[in-house]
Formats: sequence, C-alpha cells, structure tokens
Amino acid sequence: MLSRKAKYGLQALLSLARQHGNGPKLIADLAEQEQIPKKFLELILLQLKNAGILSSRKGKGGGYFLAKDPAQITMGSAVRVLDGPLAPVPCVSETAYQKCTECIDEESCGIRLVMKDVRDAVAAILDSTTLKEVLVRSDDASKKAKKVIDYSI
Repeated sequence: MLSRKAKYGLQALLSLARQHGNGPKLIADLAEQEQIPKKFLELILLQLKNAGILSSRKGKGGGYFLAKDPAQITMGSAVRVLDGPLAPVPCVSETAYQKCTECIDEESCGIRLVMKDVRDAVAAILDSTTLKEVLVRSDDASKKAKKVIDYSI
C-alpha cells in the first residue's frame, strides 16, 4: 500500500509538474493548495531534492521546482525515493533483496512466485508512467466528467 508520505509526495510533484517552467513554488503555497501539512511536506520535498527529482532556489522568488521535465520523471522513481522498494516481500526486491528465513526452497516457493509477479506488474506500470502522462490522464478524466467536447484536430 502506498504510504501517506508517498501520496503527498506524488500530489506535490504533480502540482509542480502542472506549473513546470513557471518558476519555483513556495512550500507554504504548495502545502495550502494540496492540503498537506507544511512540516511534513518540507521533509518530503527535501527527500525528493536529495534524490535529484526536485531542485530549489533560496531567497526572494525561491521555492521548489522539478529538476527535470515532467515527461522524464516516473511515478516509480518517486515512490521508491519516498517508500523504498516496490516489492511486497523482501525476497523479490531488486534493490533490497533479503532471503526469507522461513523459506526452505526459494525457487519453488509459491508465495515468492506470486509476489514477484505483483512486484513486476506494479513496477511495469509505475516505471512507465511519467508525471506528464498522469496530468494528461487527469485532465482527460476531468473533461470527461464535465462532458467537455474537444473539437481540436
């Protein structure tokens, strides 16, 4: 399950992606807009900055902004920074593998085999979905909900 920290982090990243190219955004403004506790958001943004997903500028006109184009930042990279490995059990993790102490034969363990499929499916989706794609999907869903007809060619 996605932690609250990761969910807030993704919310903040999507907000910054939506205004990409318009300069930095203050933590206070981002916290208020996304209804995220400011102190918690500060820790989340610092973690994303340390991972190279965000950059910041100090002083007047300062704040946080995406370090790369939204089309280059995947949901998977952000979730791994904030929540750690995607694997539901350590014996199928590609980044934090640990042998299960109770497992007699790892190669034929049914639980491991299914959890590896789960990890692979989640990773395939999150690692192939960029912030830009999420914004497009969200905008399309919003238009559909409002029954907006788009006649563009």
